[in-house]
Amino acid sequence: MLEIAKAIDRLNGTVARGLRWLALILVLVQFLIVIGRYVFGINSIAAQESVLYMHATLFMLGAGYTLLVDKHVRVDVFYAKASAVMQRRIDLFGHIFLLIPSMCALLYWSWPSVRNSWKILEGPISVGGIEAVFLLKTLIPAFCILILLQSLSILVRLFTEPAESA
Repeated sequence: MLEIAKAIDRLNGTVARGLRWLALILVLVQFLIVIGRYVFGINSIAAQESVLYMHATLFMLGAGYTLLVDKHVRVDVFYAKASAVMQRRIDLFGHIFLLIPSMCALLYWSWPSVRNSWKILEGPISVGGIEAVFLLKTLIPAFCILILLQSLSILVRLFTEPAESA
């Protein structure tokens, strides 16, 4: 089971390494949009939408890696002061009763919209925009799957690695 957890970690790590390049491209495209608009008076709806697509991709596909490196937002009122054993219990509860069910619900309820979007190859958000809203919507189940996989990896570690006492 630990090998599966390591494979999931590698998957999210690989996705994150690819997203680093996308972040750089996002900054460059946004810079070019600003230069084009304010220096040359040129505007492109498709270029503006590409920033939206890249931004969404960064956040949606980077969420699994963020969970891997434990950088998600956490209400730290009790957690920070809790012992290692209590932190482990909070993590177990959070993954089993909150994170996994919510990701499954989001996956279940978003799937019909994603499926229909692919069925009609849903077009641009704005006139003159990118004709690939179906790809943008596909980020929702991809997000859910990457988060679910990473949550399972964390659970494997929580159940197999010995608890540290504080």
